[in-house]
Amino acid sequence: MGKRHFGWILALGTSVGGLIAAALPAHAGDRETAQATLDTRAAVEQPKIIAWRRDIHEHPELGNQETRTAALVAKHLKSLGLEVRTGVAKTGVVAVLKGGKPGPVVALRADMDALPVAEQVDVPFASKVKTQYNGQEVGVMHACGHDTHVAMLMGVAEVLAGMKDQLPGTVKFIFQPAEEGLPKGEVGGAEQMLKEGAFDNPKPDAVFGVHVISTLHAGDVGYRPGPFMAAADEFVITVHGKQSHGALPWTGVDPIVTASQIVLGMQTIESRQMEVIKEPSILSVGSIHGGNRNNIIPDTVTLNGTIRTFDEGMRADIDKRLRRTVAGIAESAGATADVDIIKGYPVTINNPELTAKIVPTLQRVAGKEHVKLIDKVTPSEDFSFYEQQVPGVYLFVGITPPETDLSKAASNHSPKFFVDESGLIVGARTLAHLTVDYLYGL
Repeated sequence: MGKRHFGWILALGTSVGGLIAAALPAHAGDRETAQATLDTRAAVEQPKIIAWRRDIHEHPELGNQETRTAALVAKHLKSLGLEVRTGVAKTGVVAVLKGGKPGPVVALRADMDALPVAEQVDVPFASKVKTQYNGQEVGVMHACGHDTHVAMLMGVAEVLAGMKDQLPGTVKFIFQPAEEGLPKGEVGGAEQMLKEGAFDNPKPDAVFGVHVISTLHAGDVGYRPGPFMAAADEFVITVHGKQSHGALPWTGVDPIVTASQIVLGMQTIESRQMEVIKEPSILSVGSIHGGNRNNIIPDTVTLNGTIRTFDEGMRADIDKRLRRTVAGIAESAGATADVDIIKGYPVTINNPELTAKIVPTLQRVAGKEHVKLIDKVTPSEDFSFYEQQVPGVYLFVGITPPETDLSKAASNHSPKFFVDESGLIVGARTLAHLTVDYLYGL
């Protein structure tokens, strides 16, 4: 065969090969190259992540007050060349990283707020911040680890921005205020972020988030498909009686005795009325207030408590049963009662199909022995609002030192909450690998 014809065939082969490559999804080799690049860059980021975490930990801010933290985040994201929007839901920051190739959109979320807790951990960067919360002077501490969430996501942003040409898709970074709740009268958190467009232009196809937890050792990652964290509702019950002398109870209607009967009656909702084999639920009274003197039966008593559920149908059913039980007991005593149920965060439900697909990623990042299928937990999370919009998975990352007995580790929200910072690189690598794997197609 002549050289001319041979060259023509080579050219044709190259052309057809290019067309075929363009028509096919991202090659496995591209994915593996991206994963290797990611791990190399993540190792470089580890000291930065720890430094950011310590800085944020030393300067904690309560919900809707995260101005310093938000400014730190925004400056960093802008330095990476991302499209950055600030002031979302008051102090939130949303940034967009466009990859070098078209593809899906992944959202990653970190919450920024601290708690009104005075720190009791002996570390050089311990918080000494004090501020006003609901009219009281309080200490402020990152007692739930949101400082680590911010630092990890800042690191992930830098890792992914440095390899954006390899990314077939878009990444949205969501730094959210006020996950821990707000003073009365204020709005904020995930629900407000969504109302103000955190998921707009472009809308994500999936959302991922991690939360550090003291019930897992550093290096471990915990997951669960389906209902994972409980819905949380608050109730306020006001029992109205008739004030009288404590020595003459028959001349009045005793709201204290009636409130006591209501507390006991409420427990039968859980023990005798709910289908306990379906999903667990909790109904707890946290405070009772009424009266101010030993020999005066007061007019009113107020009960305040929480309802935790893992199913929206059961959530509505408990609402109905609570109102019925309170009204019936109050009427039997000749009293009346008002029931106010304040809806809180919905059930955090990890998309089952997406959760199943990411398990191999988790095992590759942390090691199979460190990936744990864990039980449901009764605390709540406003990450649930994001998962109502798009498929999502929320994960736990361990931060208790491996040599520490987990039963003795201070829990999240404790003034003694301690973070083994070796867990942070696991959390950052988990988010980064989930992003790359999703963009390339799980």
